[in-house]
Amino acid sequence: MKKIVDYRKLLNVDKNAELKELKTVYRTLMKDCHPDKFQQEEERLDAESRSKEIIEAYHFLVSIAPETRDQNLETYTQTITNSNIQDFEFKQQVLNVTFFDGSAYEYFDVPRAIYVKLVNADSPGRFARRHIFSDFPYRNVARVAETA
Repeated sequence: MKKIVDYRKLLNVDKNAELKELKTVYRTLMKDCHPDKFQQEEERLDAESRSKEIIEAYHFLVSIAPETRDQNLETYTQTITNSNIQDFEFKQQVLNVTFFDGSAYEYFDVPRAIYVKLVNADSPGRFARRHIFSDFPYRNVARVAETA
């Protein structure tokens, strides 16, 4: 996906970057372009804009990192196994899937043909378990509500 590639390029990391490396790169970039470092208004606004891009890129890449996915694998497996799909939406090769347990995931680089097959499937949940959930990079966009 273009977004992933652009974020990696912005932070100057490759696709095998670990969380520790992402954090180091992020902190270094933020030190260099922190808005408080600049006196002139125009420079400060440019730095603020760049900082926001760096923060967004960092959080996005952390959310799709293998270590993050490994930490949440048990919850993810439980959701895709035990909860049915409530709704799904496809936009620019990103498939958003909302589950009845309250969680939601984004799947990246999903071809339009796969989405069409999902829409036409007798059981979208079964189709997604076989052809989407384990085949495409994903990230959690809505956490399951914790019970108190």
